[in-house]
Amino acid sequence: MPRRVEDFRGLTRISRLRILHAVHRLPGRRLAEIAAEVDLHVNTAREHPAVLEAEGLVHSLRLVTGVRGRPPVVFHPVTDAHDNDAARQRADAATARGDLLRRLAPELDRSAELGAEAMAQLDALYEHLEDIGLEPQPDDSQLRIDVAPCRYAFAITTERALVCSVHIQLLKQQLQQLPGPVRLRSVTPFVTPTRCEIALAVDSGTQPMALGATVTA
Repeated sequence: MPRRVEDFRGLTRISRLRILHAVHRLPGRRLAEIAAEVDLHVNTAREHPAVLEAEGLVHSLRLVTGVRGRPPVVFHPVTDAHDNDAARQRADAATARGDLLRRLAPELDRSAELGAEAMAQLDALYEHLEDIGLEPQPDDSQLRIDVAPCRYAFAITTERALVCSVHIQLLKQQLQQLPGPVRLRSVTPFVTPTRCEIALAVDSGTQPMALGATVTA
């Protein structure tokens, strides 16, 4: 399926990454609190949550306080695709794309082994990784993902902790947004200067089945 040219533009500016990291770190805060944490004037920060919400990365809630005036708005990560229309649309598109690919290449279909819910989670994860500039290349036994290249290479030297933290949280969110047994087991950044490793687990009954994923530049 074709990619939109503006896919995940919310992740293309370090200031937005900082705001997203602040939402991940402590959900449920107002914009003024988030802006203060990332050292931005509240008017400067105002546009960023709107972009992040439009991209399906955060969702906003209006608090009912019982006090006159406009209810305050707080921001949360998207951990359920139903909380955000963009996240729901991405998940639906990922499932449709995955189903199409498996019809074209039945040898890639692991539905009988993992179940439909797990496949939907993996489809959403692959879609996310492609949309942020990676090219997942799964095979029968593990997820292999090539960076093509990391769009944050320019920031790794000075902002490595920020970049890695945000992306790890987004990996978790992609798997949490849809019901299913797949979970993030671990992420090991920069095993080599050009490679990171992601480990997934698929809980099957009482025994988790490990899946490996490699990210290479």
